[in-house]
Amino acid sequence: MEDDMKFRHTLPVQIRFSDVDQYGHMNNSSYFSLYDLAKTSYMRDVFGDKDWKHIGIVVANINADFLAPVFFSDDLVIHTSVIHLGHKSFTLLQRAVNKASGVLKCQCRTIMVGYDVASKEPVELPADFKRAICDYEGKTLEELSQPLK
Repeated sequence: MEDDMKFRHTLPVQIRFSDVDQYGHMNNSSYFSLYDLAKTSYMRDVFGDKDWKHIGIVVANINADFLAPVFFSDDLVIHTSVIHLGHKSFTLLQRAVNKASGVLKCQCRTIMVGYDVASKEPVELPADFKRAICDYEGKTLEELSQPLK
């Protein structure tokens, strides 16, 4: 399923001098800053200027597979997609890809949870939130609600 995925959201990112370690490749911790940048861009594209005062989303789990080194000279893009929508959470798949060669450098899964800022408790994701994701991804709620493999 994931190997042939088409990503609607792609963000070119700039590798900063401070991202590169003494071995000439990007430090593993730098990937998470780039994923976070792309996550923010994805949310803006899906939700526009949504008021986040009433419902928030927080990271509950994040895992990355480092597949190949990224070098300072690489032209890197981050692909982002929601691959699962649950009642209170959703899962993002993000990929760091060398734009020129198409080589997948790193893949990251992030589970994000709906969060009520006032009560400080997890909450069910609102229907309009889910609908916006489905509309953006071009998938039905039934498709995105299927268990992950």
